[in-house]
Amino acid sequence: MRILTIACSLAALMAASPLSAQTLNVASAGDQNMVDYVKDFLGPMFEKANPGVKVVSVGTGAGDSGSQKIFEKLDAQKGSATTDFDVVVIHQKAAGQMVKDGLLDKYTANVPTAKLATGDAAKNALGTDVSGYVIPMFQSQTALAYNADMVKTPPSTFAELAEWAKKNPKQFGYNGIKGGMSGVSFVAGWVYAFGGDAEKLMKGPYDAATKTTWDKAFADLKEFNKNATITPGNAGTLDMLNRGEIAIGPVWVDMFYSWQADGKLPPNMKLKLISPGMPGQPMYYAVPAKAGQKKLAEAFIALATSPQVQADGIVKKFNWYPGIDAANLEGKLDKAAWDKLFVDVTPADLAKNGKAFPIAPYFNDILEGYEKKVAN
Repeated sequence: MRILTIACSLAALMAASPLSAQTLNVASAGDQNMVDYVKDFLGPMFEKANPGVKVVSVGTGAGDSGSQKIFEKLDAQKGSATTDFDVVVIHQKAAGQMVKDGLLDKYTANVPTAKLATGDAAKNALGTDVSGYVIPMFQSQTALAYNADMVKTPPSTFAELAEWAKKNPKQFGYNGIKGGMSGVSFVAGWVYAFGGDAEKLMKGPYDAATKTTWDKAFADLKEFNKNATITPGNAGTLDMLNRGEIAIGPVWVDMFYSWQADGKLPPNMKLKLISPGMPGQPMYYAVPAKAGQKKLAEAFIALATSPQVQADGIVKKFNWYPGIDAANLEGKLDKAAWDKLFVDVTPADLAKNGKAFPIAPYFNDILEGYEKKVAN
């Protein structure tokens, strides 16, 4: 009944908007696949439902620098009547700054599917309250990948992993904090597990003295690293797993499934999201405060975050976790697609152990602490 209500609300939103002879400009930070997702999948779908509308998709570059370019454009156009962009797809770090600087519209009350995204990522962007300003496009999550033939009972907590690594030296591998965020995520998860108040690290407030309480956690991680293999990066961890050189390592879930689909990982590889959790990060749909096509933008985002589109596009095409709560996709995915994405790491696992990265100052403290007290 809830999904039916959302569908009716979406149809009403589309019907209420004057959606003819108009252009919707969508700017995406991220890799080229993010641009292509709008250009080749979402855009044509929206145009077909709304004859006369043209969706233009542009990219601003991968990573936080791509979001920074969007920020700079919106900031430069603060004094203009309208901005060049109607919808922006941005990272957490930039979203928080844009909200603080008044560059985004508080629009989600006008989008019925916003009610389907209830996780912390829909409200909190590295310590900044972004409620009402963003809806997650997708959630990219890290987890431990393991060879089920080599590891019959995988560790379920960081403490169990530390014991496992002692008994199986050099069979756990990660890239430290160089060469990719999967290793950074593992280090952040270690500090969450052994460094004290994880909630404070994720939500603030910042206290510079907090980092002094992490000394034992870092000392233990330095000892742990003696039994670990340091890999070249995100892809390097997956490659060493594929070759059997390590048995467990942290990976991005979407990369894991893409490698498996391409035959670069054997089918005996599984995933485990261990307690108390590992960080992931969303990309956000947002509407600039000075967007010229706000109603059109809201209708586009409502379509993009509807359960069927999230199932077909986000999950099936790109192996990402959905931006809306995963439970809303039940019945929208065939069993094979559901089983692939959610059997190893269930929606309940994501809700419990899918964490945000620390707020920026704690994040910097963790990276600094690793360099000084673990890597040296």
